[in-house]
Amino acid sequence: MTVSKGKLLNQLAKLLPEGLLVDSVWLKRKGYSAQLQNLYVKSGWLEQPARGVFRRPRGALSWQQVVISLQTILNYSPLVVGGRTSLELQGYAHYLPQSTTRVHLYGPKAPPNWVQKLPLPVKFVYHNDRRLFKNEPVAKGISSVRWNVETGKMLDVTAFRGGDVAQLNWGQWDWPLTLSTPERAVFELLDELPNNESFEQVDALLGGLANLRPDRLQKLLQDCVSVKVKRLFFYFADRHEHAWLKRLNKETVDLGHGKRMLVRGGVLDPTYQITVPGDLDGVR
Repeated sequence: MTVSKGKLLNQLAKLLPEGLLVDSVWLKRKGYSAQLQNLYVKSGWLEQPARGVFRRPRGALSWQQVVISLQTILNYSPLVVGGRTSLELQGYAHYLPQSTTRVHLYGPKAPPNWVQKLPLPVKFVYHNDRRLFKNEPVAKGISSVRWNVETGKMLDVTAFRGGDVAQLNWGQWDWPLTLSTPERAVFELLDELPNNESFEQVDALLGGLANLRPDRLQKLLQDCVSVKVKRLFFYFADRHEHAWLKRLNKETVDLGHGKRMLVRGGVLDPTYQITVPGDLDGVR
């Protein structure tokens, strides 16, 4: 029995990198009973930051470790860091107020409930990306975020439903953190208007994004199912007269019909039939 437990412990050292998280279901599936899990916690080999959640000790727990664990070991894929959070991580925070209390996650499957019970100063906000982008994956599908735990290498980082994702290497061990590219993150941010983001902040952000890739934008526009988001995208792109706008084929984009009231008492933009704040109207 002692030899068997020793082998299991050595195996877990290979399967579970220090600092990353797994749940009790994952451990049981790998052959670790509830009794053995408790033994590892008592011995200090595992930490239990929340009920039914375990990690090998390595410094303070961070939200990045949580997301990497979901994206890789626990196979909540494709689940990506998106919207405002993605833009901040990729260096666009100087256009937006710093926000360290909300981490926006996008994917077809919600993360487990225990992520909100972890001792972290952030709240994870889940968005079902199927309400924003078409249901069909546009390229490699879910395999594009799989990580080989044994070799520590990403199998493939290519494209998702609604456009490409980027990979940032985080932490001392360069763990892969998968997130929306700036192009896709802009669409996700626009979807938060007007209830959870302000027109002024989005306007400042879009004004500084002069180097977006038109091929990615075209793909996103064709894959996006939200008329509101697509109209807002063109509204802000026209407003700031970005060079990449000339390389987009607007004729192939379905902008729907009828008016969209986004701001009560706002001004109607005649081109895209959306109401916007009066202090933004007419500035081209």
